[in-house]
Amino acid sequence: MQTSMFNVRVPLDEVGAGSDVFLMNTFTDAQVIVSADVAALLDRLGNASSTFTPEERGALATLAEHGFVVGDREAERNQVEAFFRDVREDTDQLRVTVLTTLQCNFACDYCFQGDHGDYNKFADKMTLETAARVAAWVEERLETIRPESFVLTLFGGEPLLNLPVAYYLAERLWSACTTRGVRMMVNVITNGLLLTPDVVDRLAPFGLNGVKITLDGDAATHDRMRPLRGGQGTFERIIANVRRVADKCRITVGGNFDETSVDSYPALLDFLRQQDFADKLAKVAFKPVIREPRPSQPKGFIPLTAVAGDGRPLNGTCMTSAGGGTTVCGSCNFVDEKMSFLREETKKRGFPTADGVHMGPCEIHRRHAHTIAPDGSLYACPGFTGDKNQSTGHIDGRRDDPRARAASQFEQLAAWKECSDCAFIPVCAGGCSVAAHTELGSMHRPNCHKSSFEAGVVSLARDAAARELATVN
Repeated sequence: MQTSMFNVRVPLDEVGAGSDVFLMNTFTDAQVIVSADVAALLDRLGNASSTFTPEERGALATLAEHGFVVGDREAERNQVEAFFRDVREDTDQLRVTVLTTLQCNFACDYCFQGDHGDYNKFADKMTLETAARVAAWVEERLETIRPESFVLTLFGGEPLLNLPVAYYLAERLWSACTTRGVRMMVNVITNGLLLTPDVVDRLAPFGLNGVKITLDGDAATHDRMRPLRGGQGTFERIIANVRRVADKCRITVGGNFDETSVDSYPALLDFLRQQDFADKLAKVAFKPVIREPRPSQPKGFIPLTAVAGDGRPLNGTCMTSAGGGTTVCGSCNFVDEKMSFLREETKKRGFPTADGVHMGPCEIHRRHAHTIAPDGSLYACPGFTGDKNQSTGHIDGRRDDPRARAASQFEQLAAWKECSDCAFIPVCAGGCSVAAHTELGSMHRPNCHKSSFEAGVVSLARDAAARELATVN
């Protein structure tokens, strides 16, 4: 017997709750509070000369039931391999993210997409004819895979700039799912400017699950970072829209911070807490802006997506794709200290938020999760959309060498295999492949934010200790 490599522990005397120890196994998700002598018992497993009393053997057997004690390391590694295979081949759910358009009505200062120059003049926008082919493609997969549920995420650009396609896909695919007995959910990721009760009412009968909007700090900071082309602010209009629909659907709030804006988020949280819709927010979570590393940048500057020579972004999707709630991805590009700070500030104000641990594996590791660009090109992840070299296929079935090569690259993704015995492999899978591709030059390299996961476990330990203390009292 030996301890699992996925064990993480937090001495509770360090978080103010006594001498016990919080144990978590990231593979089984078991979480327990044990006495210090039980934690010491686990340490003794590594000593070949240790002998155990019957009582101690009973304690070890209980720990083994929850995955804290395993037979041998090779068997545990085999379990991890099987876990990732199961994740990849799982057919319980079909997930499709559709970029209705790459156009955007904002001029965010950290994004080359959107209403900058003449970008929107050339940005792709899905036609109804292409939408019909997308729907047929999805229907074929529903028939082949026979999933229990189907998730349609409308994304962009700004997806609500192409409402005819959004409505068409929701309605037709709802009918397709209903006919096959498949539960359908629709998520919308929007900047919120065009979010109206009419939009929500139109989508609600077709499985509207939630809407994620972005607020980049308090009113002044948000208006600086996410203005319209003429510099007009957008914060008040978005808040007014949220207030009008909060009773109609689940709303998630996300936000993108950099070193100039992160300190404004507590003020945003205070503002949200004061709103009449505060208790209706399903989740509040923030992430850093993704920027391309440059040697001349000051320490702490957060990298931006690489841009081609013609000024167009290599990543065609909106850069608000990471965050909480109904986002495409919730595990990209942590700035560990600030992420932990904002998570705790969010919890202090009573908002549900990501716990900092349960973050993946993300959709890029799932065979039956797809992203479809406005022209019908297929991608393994929204973060790669817009870079034609990363397209893995097309809804019309066309096959060419570049797409075949890209598909092969994504089939081989397993950056976690370079992570040795890291305890966070099951929830991280080696980190964000888009970030690794952009920042490290290879999607196959780990993009590590271990300290952020460690901070998340400390937060879980603190919450567990508080619950136990409340039970005792």
